[in-house]
Amino acid sequence: MAASDTDEHLQNVGCRTLSLSAHVGFDSLPDQLIRKSIKHGFCFNILCIGETGIGKSALVSSLFNTDFEDSPSTHFLSSVRLRAQTFELQESNVLLKLTVVKTVGFGDQMNKADSYQPIVDYVDAQFEAYLEEELKVIRSLFSYHDTRIHVCLYFISPTGRSLKTIDLLTMRSLDSKVNIIPVIGKADSISKTELQEFKKKIMSELTSNGIRIYQFPTDDETVSEINSITNGYLPFAVVGSMEKVKIGNKMVRARQYPWGIVKVENENHCDTIKLRRMLCTNMEDLKEKTRAYYESYRRCRLEKLGCRDIGPENKPVRY
Repeated sequence: MAASDTDEHLQNVGCRTLSLSAHVGFDSLPDQLIRKSIKHGFCFNILCIGETGIGKSALVSSLFNTDFEDSPSTHFLSSVRLRAQTFELQESNVLLKLTVVKTVGFGDQMNKADSYQPIVDYVDAQFEAYLEEELKVIRSLFSYHDTRIHVCLYFISPTGRSLKTIDLLTMRSLDSKVNIIPVIGKADSISKTELQEFKKKIMSELTSNGIRIYQFPTDDETVSEINSITNGYLPFAVVGSMEKVKIGNKMVRARQYPWGIVKVENENHCDTIKLRRMLCTNMEDLKEKTRAYYESYRRCRLEKLGCRDIGPENKPVRY
């Protein structure tokens, strides 16, 4: 918001802008907030949706440079399940409580029509748990472990053709509840030319089907240029691996094939680093958007319970 807009807003709510005659000290408020935030730590919750073997675990490990232990999944589940794991990470003096939720058995059933429903139910359940905590007489939201999903990495199979029906159904059922970032898993399995055409095809299909995906914000001038450029790379073509390969005198994370080596952290080979950079620089925006999705859920739930801001005579309701 521009300064003139701020002044106009303040005047509209009955506030006047005054000048200080000397230093007071409340300019230290941002520093206080930073110290408090660092002491408390941060949380971030990722939902990974994709078929078994698409590379969900490998990508998350690559994004956070941490080898997350995970048990192998089976292809023979009768329904889709979700597996949540929470990890505590530290970089410098910043603590991050990271929760990774992955689908298990997604797309493995003969009848895939309702494969998305357990995922929708899980996302709603996290909203409901937060709402229940919020409505308690004695509550502790500051120390509450917020499990609301901040971003959904939706893994698309690298077919090179088009999105599957299950992809469209799942993303359409989630785009009003969570920030969706589509990624092409194991993108090193198709050629660069095919990959670029596949990206265009995916974005075209998402648009024609009215599916909203997360767009990195461009209203903040500090990140507007890089975010605008990065939006053009969607969906991200990702490759994940924690294995190290010796190239020259260096050991790098890569996937080795008979025809060559794909470096995970080389932006000319894949978009994994772009995805990592954008997640880290836009975490707060992703969380703000999640709060907006939660507010929509909260409003609907409270209205179903009979709660209203306006009474029968169009007068404010006081509880």
